[in-house]
Amino acid sequence: MRLSKLTGVAVTAAMLLSAAAACGGDDGDEGSEPAGGGALKGTTIEVAAKWTGPEETNFRKVLQAFEKKTGAKVNYASTGENTDAYLGPRIEAKNPPDVAILPQPGLMQQYAEKGSLKPLGDDVVAEVGKNFAPYWKELGSSDGKTYGVMVKAAYKSILWYRPQVFDDAGVQPPATWADLTKAAGTLQDAGTTPITLAAGPQDSWTLTDWFENVYLSQAGPENYDKLAKHEIKWTDPTVGKALQTLAEIWGKPDFLNGGVATATKTKFDESVTQVFGQDKAAMVYGGDFAAANIATTKAKVGTDAKVFAFPQAGDTAPAILGGDVAVALKDGKGAQELMKFLASPEAGKVWAGLGGYLTPNKNVPSSAYSDPIAKQLIEQLQKSGDAARYDMSDLAPAAFGATPGKGEWEALRQFVQNPTDVKGTQAKLEAEAAKAYK
Repeated sequence: MRLSKLTGVAVTAAMLLSAAAACGGDDGDEGSEPAGGGALKGTTIEVAAKWTGPEETNFRKVLQAFEKKTGAKVNYASTGENTDAYLGPRIEAKNPPDVAILPQPGLMQQYAEKGSLKPLGDDVVAEVGKNFAPYWKELGSSDGKTYGVMVKAAYKSILWYRPQVFDDAGVQPPATWADLTKAAGTLQDAGTTPITLAAGPQDSWTLTDWFENVYLSQAGPENYDKLAKHEIKWTDPTVGKALQTLAEIWGKPDFLNGGVATATKTKFDESVTQVFGQDKAAMVYGGDFAAANIATTKAKVGTDAKVFAFPQAGDTAPAILGGDVAVALKDGKGAQELMKFLASPEAGKVWAGLGGYLTPNKNVPSSAYSDPIAKQLIEQLQKSGDAARYDMSDLAPAAFGATPGKGEWEALRQFVQNPTDVKGTQAKLEAEAAKAYK
């Protein structure tokens, strides 16, 4: 599965373990009746999501808070990794769950266009407007109607690094792109390879994330939105500038573990292990979800493995998110009330205290988060304000933005192999985008 869409992987292994311990229990308390009844007493609601393991355990705790508040009984169903394969037949059979959590907005748009979703009620829309920036409300809308609530996020504007190696080389976590290239040179001079890059055929989604961070920072949110919708072409000068910037790192083989030959074969999990399990480099791109990979090594998140904000390449501090979108598939007060609850700070605070969770809900304070790295990331996200954006490749048609060996993945992978060919890379990107968006 494409790791850039793993929006619920734990921010740290410690969070996973502590959350599992805190949430413990078994399924026997699912749907337990609250004391004193409630406005939805006697109502049963089914919610479906892909989460299993600790993620499911934590989400059940959020649902239990809703049950206690309203008196409703909520049954949880796991869709498995292919959400559409689970939901599609149930929608066709006119037996969908009341609420579903979708792994990307594109699927929400697909269902909305088919008439499979129920628009959010006015009070739910008001709750969304109160707690989320306008961008996130728009992301959950289609044809002028609001259908979705982004309930859970993965933060993708960070780099992981080994602090001891930085200290030994006299390097500080870089704040700007110029600082990053300078730090890479210093690390190299000190005898440490600066970066591992996952550019293998199945994992070159990481390259799209690198591009998105640089592009958002340089071109700004407005151009980012236009490029995401293919309202400006990939031959635009703003794209060329971002590629030229990336070439300052990608185009220096000595900066990459094993050089280009190794990078273009490296899988994502290998890139993380090369840094924290094999000490082959000082830093790696990975988003918050890389903590799960670090947990397979002896490195400890927060001490041996730390994060810094993706270096700013322009006027905008980049903040890129992946995320899960809640939608209602049935009419009825139960579905709407659950959607309203999921859009509220109340639900976010419960979830944040359990770990393995981030949200763009601006009214869930950083103090609600149980893990120090989560606090760091949410403060970074909240600082970005209205400039935060959803992963561009996940907004694009899958043929362009989410297919190994094709589209944006392969064009950027080829650019790593030939980083001087900016114009040629732009032409490839535009040709592939034109076919996919058409």
